[in-house]
Amino acid sequence: MFSASCHYGLQAMFYIALNSARDKNVELSEIAENQNIPKHFLSKILQLLVKNKLLISMRGPNGGFRLSRSPEKICLLDIVEAIDGLDIFNQCGIGFRECDDANPCPIHDEYKKSRETVFNLFKNKTLNGYAGDIEKGVNIVGLGTGTKPNV
Repeated sequence: MFSASCHYGLQAMFYIALNSARDKNVELSEIAENQNIPKHFLSKILQLLVKNKLLISMRGPNGGFRLSRSPEKICLLDIVEAIDGLDIFNQCGIGFRECDDANPCPIHDEYKKSRETVFNLFKNKTLNGYAGDIEKGVNIVGLGTGTKPNV
């Protein structure tokens, strides 16, 4: 459903939420290495998130990235919208251009329910909610400094 860029953007945002602080930024190379994301590709994604005001980018010896606002104020849908846009929540599951409520494809009704469920999940979950679960070890994803992701 989501692009590779969007997946990487979500992973990077979780990593930044866990590893940045008001006085500490997270370097591009640290995120790329710990999340196993190609550095050049990640750089483009993070700049897109900066452009969409989800991240702040700083240059220099203490440079890197940090969230533009507190993690409880950034929902996952904000990240998806910045990278992939929201059209994915309206597209046909099979790929028909003419598919809609008036002219449905064979899976339209079921797929529409699934899209709405995913939309609401991403709208109602914040970086803070998941970051807390990750820190507590509730989720299987390892995003702390120096760990490789388990996904």
